[in-house]
Amino acid sequence: MDLLFVTLGLGLLVVAGDWLVKGAVALALRLGIPALIVGLTVVAFGTSAPELMVSVAAVLDNAPAIALGNVVGSNTANILLVLGLPALIATIRTDEQDTRESAAIMIGATILFILLCFMGPISWPHALVLLGALALILGRQIRQALAHRNARCEEEIASADPHLPGWQVAGFIVAGLIGLPLGANLLVDGASSIARAFGISEAVIGLTLVAVGTSLPELATSVSAAAKGRADVALGNVIGSNIFNLLSIIGFAGLVGPLPVPTQMLAVDLWVMLGASVLLLPFVFYRWPITRGIGIGFTLLYAAYVIGLMIGDTLT
Repeated sequence: MDLLFVTLGLGLLVVAGDWLVKGAVALALRLGIPALIVGLTVVAFGTSAPELMVSVAAVLDNAPAIALGNVVGSNTANILLVLGLPALIATIRTDEQDTRESAAIMIGATILFILLCFMGPISWPHALVLLGALALILGRQIRQALAHRNARCEEEIASADPHLPGWQVAGFIVAGLIGLPLGANLLVDGASSIARAFGISEAVIGLTLVAVGTSLPELATSVSAAAKGRADVALGNVIGSNIFNLLSIIGFAGLVGPLPVPTQMLAVDLWVMLGASVLLLPFVFYRWPITRGIGIGFTLLYAAYVIGLMIGDTLT
């Protein structure tokens, strides 16, 4: 039954998140907001809504370790799994778009997050620091986008219909706003019950089951893009997602309640996340392609990390 709750929760999060993005984008375009701004703000926040709701629900449900594990585990999975598996299908070209600045920002956000974790528990002052950093980054991106027309942002929302009837726009937004917290609660309740039933810590459940579950939309998008010969889009999506995960999700979750950082996470998992992020830098700065062999290596590294987590948790 608990696994059913987790499955239903994940499915509802994916569908509700898609509804919310569709409705919010259509509304923004109807209000005359430029497509560039919509792509950088509404779409970015909307696609992170499932992870955000899971983390907020975990804090409210007195399971903050799931919230932290969700973000730390998702960032690790995004690099090793969401980039590793598509590379098995098609080589990921890293010279199609310049992501060097975004990668540097990702490393900076990761280091800031780790520093705040060691100053934890993460509470509202730490959250304000993260949200302030996010505001600065968004402001810079918006200024750059307006100065240099970014066709890619417009492509991302090209399928949105600005003439969508008002009742459909409202329906998508309301359904998304209702479905997201419902799916998040189902996922957190089910994951917490599984952790208790099998004697696994909530932090490990957050780092594995919940993290991979909330990363499934990005994984599905990347695999689909690779199958269509557009594997290169995965790199920018992963880097952007990781920045948003650290700054916005933990930022908002920290405003809801304090997030104590488990000792295990301070000793191992934060450094694995940083290591995975640093591992990506040569591919970004030297434009090395992520080949099938690299994809196998990334995937095996992630599998070894998860197995190590499980073994370590059973021994403690």
